[in-house]
Amino acid sequence: GYFEHVVRQCRYSSKDLQGIEFIDSYVFNKAEYVRFNSTVGKYVGYTELGVKNAEAWNKGPELAVELGELERFCKHNAAIYYSA
Repeated sequence: GYFEHVVRQCRYSSKDLQGIEFIDSYVFNKAEYVRFNSTVGKYVGYTELGVKNAEAWNKGPELAVELGELERFCKHNAAIYYSA
């Protein structure tokens, strides 16, 4: 069979909210094929399919959604992370 999943991470390097990095990785059969990184600010492809997806997603509405996730997902939950 085939196995696909998405891994969403917030990396907190300091208590300063400017030091937060959001990473959204797309994996198919244990191989990451495309990733969004808030520090880079765009999708990057790692396979032939991933490069094609990254090119399309960087031109479409998907990029705007990902750019908002740092605020919505990571910074919103930072207080919970720091309190743990």
